[in-house]
Amino acid sequence: MVKFAVIAGNASKDLGKRIARKLKAPYVEAKTRVFPDGESKITFGRIQKNSIILVVQSTYPPVDTNLLQALSIISQARKVSSKIYAIIPYMGYARQDRQFLSGEVVTMSIVARMLKSAGAQKIVVVDIHSKIALNHFKIPKENISAIPELAKYFKRMKLKDALVVSPDMGGALRAKKFASLIDTDFIALKKSRNRNTGKVVIQSSKVDVRGKDLILVDDIISTGGSIVKATQFLKKQKCKRVFVACTHGLFVEGAEKKIKNAGVSRIISTNTIPRNTSKVDISGVIADSIR
Repeated sequence: MVKFAVIAGNASKDLGKRIARKLKAPYVEAKTRVFPDGESKITFGRIQKNSIILVVQSTYPPVDTNLLQALSIISQARKVSSKIYAIIPYMGYARQDRQFLSGEVVTMSIVARMLKSAGAQKIVVVDIHSKIALNHFKIPKENISAIPELAKYFKRMKLKDALVVSPDMGGALRAKKFASLIDTDFIALKKSRNRNTGKVVIQSSKVDVRGKDLILVDDIISTGGSIVKATQFLKKQKCKRVFVACTHGLFVEGAEKKIKNAGVSRIISTNTIPRNTSKVDISGVIADSIR
């Protein structure tokens, strides 16, 4: 019988405990002390030898701190077991997966090498931003989808005449999958983003959403610019209510407030990043993928 042990960093303690319960595995407390200069000191208790150790740590802001803590825990755990799985539900730097402008560093490739060098034998992520980001890992990897769990949440809401909307063409397949799970249709808006300024423009001219409840589906919401622009555009098309569903709710720079002010009725995210919007638990799908 395979023996697991779960260690979670500061960023994912609750999720780590949930995964441990699902796997009926011991949860090892990782105690983190942050010094006045910002350095972290991590200590954790005894781990049963020959266990597969699951290190659970999302790398949301402060991204570099949470990443370094993940690397430190993996490195120490490697001294006890030869089998270390890095469970990074939200993978920071995944949007820096290729060079968009001359001189840019492809940081995702560096992060991938660091996790491998620290001792991770496998990487498990949830709805990573792109397959290109995942391809930087030269060890076994698994990308889990949170869309089925998010769709279950909205199916329980029993919205009438709902329509799923992707804020851009890149998320069309995600929206299509979400829509099929709640037995409805979907559309994808055309969007452009200035690579230098980050300014978002909705290029779609008109869509038929009059009187419909809309579910805007995205993988990551950071500053919320795309969601705000999409909501404003859809409201002008005389839609009914707008709901937002995302896997990773970063919500930086007051994004949650801006989204609500744009007219969104409710924001639902998963617990890859703990927020007051984190109504969907993905510990079960992570545990199932590991068993």
